[in-house]
Amino acid sequence: MKTFTAIVEKDFDTKLYVGYVPGFRGAHSQGETLDELQENLREVIEMLLENENLAFEREFVGTQQIVVQ
Repeated sequence: MKTFTAIVEKDFDTKLYVGYVPGFRGAHSQGETLDELQENLREVIEMLLENENLAFEREFVGTQQIVVQ
């Protein structure tokens, strides 16, 4: 079992949740609910992991808050 971190945003135009896994080319999806997005991302990740030549571009480190005055 592997765990991946996804970045999730809400698109104001489409009202959809959009998610992607940083550094994992092709690991992105969308859904009307967070549960639907999670399932869609899981399916995409499972499909991508079937590729034997899979190579990650980056590693997710974390987030930072930037204060601007």
